[in-house]
Amino acid sequence: PEGGPKLDNENLGEFLAGDRIESSPYLLRMREEMYCQQLCISNLGLAESRGMSPNKVVKAIRKEYHNNWIVDNLSAASKVEDDNTVTTRYWQGFPVGFVAEDDHKAYVHNHVNIEIMYHPVEDQVNKYRVVRFTVEPFSIKHDFEPVDTTNEDFAANDDQLPRPEAWAVIKNPIPSCNPNIPTSERKHTTYEMVTDSGRLRQPASGKVLFTYDVHWEQNDELHWASRWDIYLSMDNAIPAKVHWLSIANSLVIVCVLSAMIVTILIRNLRQDLARYNRLATDEEKADDLEEKGWKLVHADVFRPPSFSPLLLCVCCGTGAQLLCMTFWTIIFSAL
Repeated sequence: PEGGPKLDNENLGEFLAGDRIESSPYLLRMREEMYCQQLCISNLGLAESRGMSPNKVVKAIRKEYHNNWIVDNLSAASKVEDDNTVTTRYWQGFPVGFVAEDDHKAYVHNHVNIEIMYHPVEDQVNKYRVVRFTVEPFSIKHDFEPVDTTNEDFAANDDQLPRPEAWAVIKNPIPSCNPNIPTSERKHTTYEMVTDSGRLRQPASGKVLFTYDVHWEQNDELHWASRWDIYLSMDNAIPAKVHWLSIANSLVIVCVLSAMIVTILIRNLRQDLARYNRLATDEEKADDLEEKGWKLVHADVFRPPSFSPLLLCVCCGTGAQLLCMTFWTIIFSAL
């Protein structure tokens, strides 16, 4: 974005998890459809070749890096489409690119469809809330000619951001990027447009034009309070049987470890009780004077405090420290 990315204020949980939220150059206007909005032109580096170190984008793609976007504190879901199926994942964001199975080269996702569902606020007019955020990435090789942005007649909108035709002129536009088609008749980018005959994928090298579509959809059934439900259930991607097996496995491990600890404690206590009940010899009496560990407190457990109120000892002994810990945990989580 203009002036560089700006860090957002994270809460304590995001900070401890290592999340660093930054602003992006993507521009969204509430309920305003956008078709092939041009974002920027970026030089990704040299092309892949034997004997040469790949550029940073290629390394990120081969290491399966993902983009994690947030709109209104709602994480982006990823939609992946092929010839037969359409799959939506509600975790891990969407990949930076992919490695083709035919030539084993890295290709970058330089176009995204941003699909946002919103719900109108019931008690307010012209107020809306975002309840679903989905991103569908594509790789499109735009054959473009950059425009001279230093020209005084450089067209910009009210927010001083370039119009879709400002960064470059696309020579081989897909229907959603064709400026000759009126905006009212355009359709958003689809899988068929990208995979049409003669269309190529964008390699992760050289100058790349990044574009995006924005589609808004009103959803009256999905409310603000339940917008995170599908993320928590991952859209039932993991069967409930797997969750129950995981819970049962955890319970078995806890029971086994608890049984081991109880067995060790009982064994030690039996040895101590047997030694206390039998007649002690002179050597054992001398050893009793050198007690150590938990045995040192056996004479102090029932001794009343001599300088502090008994109520304070009772409170500390019954978990006042747990109450304080709970209080401060709630305070820090609300930051």
